[in-house]
Amino acid sequence: MTPPDTARPFRRPLATAAAGATLAAMLVAACGGGSPLDNAPTLSNPPGAGGQKLSFVYFQRCVYPVLNTPLPININGTVSTNNCTAGGCHDNVTGTGGALRLLANTPAADLAQTAAVLRSTDMYKNYYSSLGETVVGVPDQSRLLNKPLVRGVLHGGGLIFETPDDAGAKLMRYWINRPMPSGQDEFSVAANTMFANGDPVNGACNTD
Repeated sequence: MTPPDTARPFRRPLATAAAGATLAAMLVAACGGGSPLDNAPTLSNPPGAGGQKLSFVYFQRCVYPVLNTPLPININGTVSTNNCTAGGCHDNVTGTGGALRLLANTPAADLAQTAAVLRSTDMYKNYYSSLGETVVGVPDQSRLLNKPLVRGVLHGGGLIFETPDDAGAKLMRYWINRPMPSGQDEFSVAANTMFANGDPVNGACNTD
């Protein structure tokens, strides 16, 4: 008597699974997704700065005022005045401006406080939300700068900075382009060099 072929039932499912995987890969490719096993050839990952932080004190003294100050805006040739923290723009409650959420007229945080206390302040909320719109160390790929310049991306709030040499744009660029040293947090004293005379309290905000 011939023993039953116990191997055959296992060969059929494997063949079916392989065929299914091939079909799935073909369907993904047909949808424009390329191979499911690697990145699409056109994928571009900005380099970033390897987990480094942007300065909190420079944001508070130099960048937040740009976001909170009324500025001329140009929407399809119509010029008016508004600020980023306004309702209908990036206000945390009534804003319609996407992921960037800001609190208007936020008082400065006391830098003498501990990191834990600083991270609980409203100013830090503004900092953290703005940080989410940047590619650390790569200002030209950061929406926080590109949107108000309407540079390669739409901005519902219109054109805020006429050119990259606008004073506000230069402050944002400088902030994004100078992360704190690797391993140091956003409160690092290394940020002192970002101010005239190395004075983060009274020194003017550097932009060059």
